[in-house]
Amino acid sequence: MKTLVKRAWLLAWLVMITVAPGVARSQESPPPTKQGTTPVPKGQRVFFASHSLMWYVPTPLGELAETAGIKEHRLVGVQRLGASKTLQHWNVPEDRNKAREALKKGDVDVFVMSPIQFPDQGIDNFVKLGLEHNPTMRFLVQISWGGWDIDNQDFPKGQTNKVDRNKTPEQLKKLYERNIKAAEAQADAINKKAGKKVLYLVPSAQAVVTLRTRIYNKEIPGLTSQAELFRDPISHPAPPLEALNTYLHYAVIYRQSPVGLPMPGLLKKAKKEGWDERFNRTLQELAWATVTSYPYSGVNAAKEK
Repeated sequence: MKTLVKRAWLLAWLVMITVAPGVARSQESPPPTKQGTTPVPKGQRVFFASHSLMWYVPTPLGELAETAGIKEHRLVGVQRLGASKTLQHWNVPEDRNKAREALKKGDVDVFVMSPIQFPDQGIDNFVKLGLEHNPTMRFLVQISWGGWDIDNQDFPKGQTNKVDRNKTPEQLKKLYERNIKAAEAQADAINKKAGKKVLYLVPSAQAVVTLRTRIYNKEIPGLTSQAELFRDPISHPAPPLEALNTYLHYAVIYRQSPVGLPMPGLLKKAKKEGWDERFNRTLQELAWATVTSYPYSGVNAAKEK
């Protein structure tokens, strides 16, 4: 009897030491979030040729790259022209044209533009010049939301200080429709001519439509009015929209989700109740969902997992 008990005890002990490690593993903390498991991308050398709906992006973009652990992210330069077409950036006199100078040196990995409307010959010009000096570089073009809530195909018509910031989802869906289609048509033509994908679109206008629609439906804690996204009737962005647009650019440049990154300084400095970490994460998630659902961004969520 004693022998049987001893054998039973020994068998139980063997089972315990064999199975226990597996049990222990099942009780460990869940795996880290995507932000923590995705390989850190290589830092990019970035140049911006922009108007005022984008020229605030470089600084918070640099903050995001740093907090994400991206080494050697470098802002090569910024060329700012208010209410500008990209062709105006191209036509800046040679001795003052920082954009063309940077491309000729071949030390730019990503060249970012923000035309008002499409097509814009300046985009074609910069792509041609850039590829001549760095065949592997990428070109990003922001599809801007329209000033004064008009489709940028109609710019500068329709300017007014009275803008309806309480548009319905149906109105919002049509708001920038024609300019978005024109942007896609020009991107297709440029990539076809290059024989490969070199130009990608940042879906800023689409993200604005989504965010405004969710505000209308009272789905965004921290924002009660679409007007809170803008500083003025011209549609210069307030901090939440600046943050959202920066996340869009980060996602397209680095093809990595911004979800989980710390709140940027531009939101912290606003010191507004409701614009907290949860609010910040909502903007990050919206940006990532918009980018990964838009083929012209070049970002495939499935490949980024």
